[in-house]
Amino acid sequence: MVFFESMGLLALTPGMICMWVIGLLLIYLAINKQYEPLLLLPIGFGILVTNLPLTNLMVENEGLLWIFHHFGIEFEIFPPLIFLGLGALTDFGPLLAQPRLIFLGAAAQVGVYLTFFTAYSMGFSLQEAATIGIIGGADGPTTIFLAAKLAPHLLGACAVAAYSYMALVPVIQPPIMKLLTTEEERKIKMKKGRKVSSKEKVFFPLIAVMVIVLLVPASAPLITMFMLGNLFRESKVVERLNETAQNALMNIVTIFLGISVGATMSADNFLRKEVIFIFCLGLFAFMISTASGILLAKFMNLFTNNKINPLVGAAGVSAVPMAARVVQKVGAQADKKNYLLMFAMGPNIAGVIGTVIAAGIFLTMLK
Repeated sequence: MVFFESMGLLALTPGMICMWVIGLLLIYLAINKQYEPLLLLPIGFGILVTNLPLTNLMVENEGLLWIFHHFGIEFEIFPPLIFLGLGALTDFGPLLAQPRLIFLGAAAQVGVYLTFFTAYSMGFSLQEAATIGIIGGADGPTTIFLAAKLAPHLLGACAVAAYSYMALVPVIQPPIMKLLTTEEERKIKMKKGRKVSSKEKVFFPLIAVMVIVLLVPASAPLITMFMLGNLFRESKVVERLNETAQNALMNIVTIFLGISVGATMSADNFLRKEVIFIFCLGLFAFMISTASGILLAKFMNLFTNNKINPLVGAAGVSAVPMAARVVQKVGAQADKKNYLLMFAMGPNIAGVIGTVIAAGIFLTMLK
C-alpha cells in the first residue's frame, strides 16, 4: 500500500501532462528539424523530467537539478563558461577589417530597448521588461544570465523563447530582409576590407575588455570570459586550452545549462498568460532588431560610395553564425556570385558584444 501511494501516477496533474507535450515538442524539433539541438534537446528533457511528480529534482538544497541550477546559473558559472567557448570560436578579423560594421551590430539592439519599453507599458516590472527585451538580441546565454539576476521566475520562458527564435532565424529573417530591400540592393557587392594582422587580433581582446568593462562594469562576467577565449585563439600559444574551450568544456557546460534551464519550467511556473506575452514580445524584439540593422545599412549608404549590402545589417543579431549564413543565402538568391558571409560576420560578432553591453546596462540600472 505504501509503495502504491508513493507512485507518481497519483500525483499527476493536467498541467504536468501539458508540460510533457511542450518538452517532447522541443525534443522533436531538436532531433527531426535540428533546431538548435545542442540546447533544445537538454532543455526539452529538463522540462519533461522536472514535471514528473514526486521526483524532488528541484527541491531546494537536495534536488539534483536544483543543485545544477543553483550553482551553475544563480552563481553565474554556466553562461560565462559558454562565452569562453564562444570567444575561442570567434574571429574578429571581419569586424576589424571594416570597423564601420560595428554600427550595424549596435543598431540591432534597438529591438532590445524598444521591447523593454513596450513590455513595461504592458504591466511588466522594469526587471521583467529588461529580461524580455534582451530576447531581441538572440543571445541565449546572455538572456539566461540577465534573467537569473533580474527575473528568475521568467528564466525558463525567456531562455526557450531566445533559443527558439535563434533556431528560427532562417524562417523569421528572410521575409523581413526581402521586404525592406530592393533586388538591386540585395545584389550590391561589397569591397573587401583591409588585411588584419595577427598582432591586431591579439591586442583587440585586451583593449576591448578594458574599454567595455570600464564603461559597463556589470558586463564583466560575460565579456571577460568572451575576450579570454578569443585571446586563447589568437595568441597561438595555448592550443590545448583553445581546443578545450571550443569543444570539451563548452559541450559539458551546454549539457548542464540546457537541463538546468528546462528544470525551471514546471507547470506552475510556465503555464501562465504572461508566458504567451513573453513569446510574442520576444518575436517582436527579434523582428525589430533585424529590421533596424537593415535600415541603418541603407541609411549609411546615403553618405558613402563604398556601399554596404543592406542584408548584412540583418546579421546584427547575436545568433552566431546562423544569422550570417542566412544573409549569405538570401544574397545568393539575388546573385549567385555575391559572397556576403564574411562581411555579415562583422555585425554578427558586434551584435554579441552589443547584447552583452545592453545586459550590463540593465543590470546597472535595475538590480
